[in-house]
Amino acid sequence: MADAAEIQGPSASPARRRLRRAGALLAGAPLLAGLLQLTATEPAQAAPADSVSVALDTMTPSAPTEDDTLTVSGTVINNGRQPVTGAHVGLRVGPLLNTRSAVDGIAQHPNDLRGGTGDELGDKYTEKFSKLVPGVAEHFSISVPVDELDLGKDGVYSFGVSVSGKTSARPWDQMLGIERTFLPWQSSEADTKSRTTVMWPLISSVHMTARTGAGERQTPVFQDDELAKEIAPGGRLAQMMDLGRDLDVTWVIDPNLLAAVDAMANGYRVQQSDGSSKAGSRENQDTAKQWLAGLQQAVAGKEVVALPFADPDLASLAHTGTSVTGSLSHLKDATDVAALTVKTVLHVTPTTDFAWPVEGAVDPSIIKVATSAGADRVIARSDSLRESAGLSYTPSAARPIGGGTTAVVADARMSTAFEGDLTKADSSTLAVQQFLAQSLEANVQKDEQRSIVVAPQRMPTASQAQAMATAVKALQDGNWSQPETLTGAANAKPDPDATSRIPSTSAYPSSLRKQELPRSAFEQIADTQDKLDNFQVILTDQSRVVTPFGRAINRGMSTSWRGQAAKADGFRADVLSYLDNLGGQVKLIDKSETKLSGRSATIPVTVQNNLVQPVGHLYLRLSSTQPTRLKIAGKAYDEQPVEVSGGHSQSVKFTTSANANGRATVLAQLYTEDGQEYGDPVSFDVKVTEVTPTVMLVIGGGVLLLVLAGFRMYTQRKRAAARQAEEEGPDGAEADSGDGSGNPDDAGDRLSEEAGSPAGATGPDQPGDPAPDTAPESADPSGTGERVDR
Repeated sequence: MADAAEIQGPSASPARRRLRRAGALLAGAPLLAGLLQLTATEPAQAAPADSVSVALDTMTPSAPTEDDTLTVSGTVINNGRQPVTGAHVGLRVGPLLNTRSAVDGIAQHPNDLRGGTGDELGDKYTEKFSKLVPGVAEHFSISVPVDELDLGKDGVYSFGVSVSGKTSARPWDQMLGIERTFLPWQSSEADTKSRTTVMWPLISSVHMTARTGAGERQTPVFQDDELAKEIAPGGRLAQMMDLGRDLDVTWVIDPNLLAAVDAMANGYRVQQSDGSSKAGSRENQDTAKQWLAGLQQAVAGKEVVALPFADPDLASLAHTGTSVTGSLSHLKDATDVAALTVKTVLHVTPTTDFAWPVEGAVDPSIIKVATSAGADRVIARSDSLRESAGLSYTPSAARPIGGGTTAVVADARMSTAFEGDLTKADSSTLAVQQFLAQSLEANVQKDEQRSIVVAPQRMPTASQAQAMATAVKALQDGNWSQPETLTGAANAKPDPDATSRIPSTSAYPSSLRKQELPRSAFEQIADTQDKLDNFQVILTDQSRVVTPFGRAINRGMSTSWRGQAAKADGFRADVLSYLDNLGGQVKLIDKSETKLSGRSATIPVTVQNNLVQPVGHLYLRLSSTQPTRLKIAGKAYDEQPVEVSGGHSQSVKFTTSANANGRATVLAQLYTEDGQEYGDPVSFDVKVTEVTPTVMLVIGGGVLLLVLAGFRMYTQRKRAAARQAEEEGPDGAEADSGDGSGNPDDAGDRLSEEAGSPAGATGPDQPGDPAPDTAPESADPSGTGERVDR
C-alpha cells in the first residue's frame, strides 16, 4: 500500500522528559571530553556492532493503556571474546512513527545500533550484571509503569531494549546491543475504529487416498497417520481449534479436512509400503471425535467460510488447467459438495461464495476461473492489487472489479506478519508487536472508518498460530479496532479512490508460477475421469465408486501440493492405478482353441465379476473374423446383455454355424450400453474338423439305401397281395397263411433287419436312422456330437 508524504516526526514529550534528557547530557559531558581527547591522541576503534545480542521474549501487555505496567523480559548473550563488565539492560522509548513504511524499516533491521534508538529510561528501570561472560545467556525482566514512559499523543512508538557495558579494550560505558520493536499507544477509545476481519484458516494437506474397504462401510484408507498428529492435543490443528475458540474471527475451512477427520472418527485404515493396509488405532479414532466435537463448539455463532473441497489451486487451473477439457467441471463439483460436507459434519451452514487464490495473487485469468463455479468474491492481497493513485492511507478492502465480482483485498503487511520461523520467543514477540503497530498506523491515517482484512498463510505452524492468537486477542482488546466478518468486509462501501484494476497475467509472481501444477497433472486427472465415467455405468451402486474417486480427483488438484510435485504426481498416479484395478475386476476369462464337430454348436464365453456389487448395463459381443467359414447366430457377430452378481461368473452362450473346414478366429469384447468398449478383448480360434465331402457322401449314401429298402419292401408286399388274391379264387377262398417258406413278409422282415430298422418303419425319424454329427442350434449346453475345448 502506498504511503504518500511519509515523514517521520518527533514525539510530543512533556517537560519532564526534556529535563531528563538535559540532565543526561550534562552528566555525560566529562565522558564526552575524554572521548574527544582520546580521538585527538589516537584513532578510535569502532565499537563492535551487536557484540552482545538481545532477545526480547515477552512484552506484556502488547498494547498498554494508561494504568498498565509494562513488563519486558528476555535474554542477553555476549557474542564477543572478552567479558563485558558493568553491564546493564535498559529500556528505550524512541520517536513516534508516522508512517507504515517507518514500521517496515525498523522491522527489517531490529538490531541496528545506528537507528533512532531513543533515550534510556534511567537506572530505576534497568537490570545490572557485574559481568557478561562470552557465550553465556543471562535472563532479564524489567517492569515499568506506563505513565513513566512519558508517551505523548496516540500512535506507534519505537521501543528498544538495549545492553550497555565496558570491555577491556574500551573501558567506558557504551551500547553493545539492542533489539527494537514497537509500542502501540492508544490511551483511550479511538473516535474512529477500524473494522478488522481476521481469517482463521483450518486447512491441511491431503491424507486420504481413493482406496476403500470392500465391505458395506467402505472403510477409508489413509496415506499415513500424520493427520492424527495434527489433531492430537498439542498438534497444529488442535491448537488452531483451541486458540480460535476464544477469538472473534472468520473460520475459513477446507471441507476435505472435515471429511478426513470424520472418516477417521468412524474407523479407518493406513496404507503400508508393501501395498497392504492396517487398521488405524482406536486412540486416534477417539481423538478425531474429540476434535470434531470441540470444533463444533468453537464455530458456533461464528461466520464459517467453506472453500471448495480440497482447496483447488485456482492459479494452476487458470494458467494450465483450462487448456485441458473438463478441468473446470471439477472446480464446480468441489464447490457444490463443500456446503454439504460442512453442514453434515459441523451442523452449521457455511458461506461458499468466496474464492481464495494462493497468497491473494490475482490476474484476469484467475479471476475468471475463481468466479466460474459461482463465487462472486475473490480474496486478493494488497501486494498484488497495488494502489496506483498514490493514496496516503489504507483504503477499505472491498473493490468492485466488474461483472458483479468484488475483490476483497487483504492487507499484505498484516497478513504476512506471522510468516517465517516463530519457534523462538523473541521472533514471536516481534511479530505480534509489528502486527499491532501496522494496525494502529492504518487506523490513525484517516478519520474515516475502513475495513481491514487479514488473510494469513493457509497452514500456519503451531508457533505461528500462537503468535497470531496473541496478536488478535490484543487487537480485539485494544482501543482502535473492532471485529468484523468477512462477509461484512465484502459488503462494506468501497473507497472510490482505491484501485480496482486487476494486474496483467505477466505481473503474476514467477515464484508462485514455478510451484503450479503442470498441464500433465490435469491430463492425468482427465484420463482418470474418463475411465471413471466408463466404469460407473456398469455398476448397480455407483456411489460406492463415484464418491471416493470424485473426491480423490479434487484432492489431486489441491493447493497443498505446491512445492511437492513428486508427491502430487504419485498421488494422482495411485488414484488412476487403483481405478484401473477396480475396473479390471470385471473381465472376460481367456479361452483356448475351440474345436467344433458338426455344422452348428454353441460356444460359451465367461464374464467374471470380482467386485462386491452386481454389474449390468453391459453387452458381450462375439465376432467372427472369417464369417464365410464361421458365423455367429447366422451373421458376422452377435451380442447379448450381461448381468453378473458380485463375486460370481456368468457364461454367455452363442450359437455358431460352420460352412467349411479350417480355423476361424473369434473376438469377444464387452461394451457398455452407450457403445464404449469395456476392458480388454479376448481372442480365440475355433477349429472346424468334420464338415467334409466324404462325410456328406456317407450321409447321402445312407439316405439312398433307406429309400431303396423302402421301395423294395413296398413292391414285395404289393406282389404278395396280388398272389394271395389269385389263390383265394373267385369264391374268396382263403389262402394259406404260410409257414415262413417263401413268404414275402418274411423276406421283407429280413430286409428290414438288414437295413437296421424293424418292419414297417418309415420316415426320417426312425430309431434306426443314423444320428447327426452335431446337435441342432440350441442355447442349451452342448449335446451329442458337439465338442468344445476351452
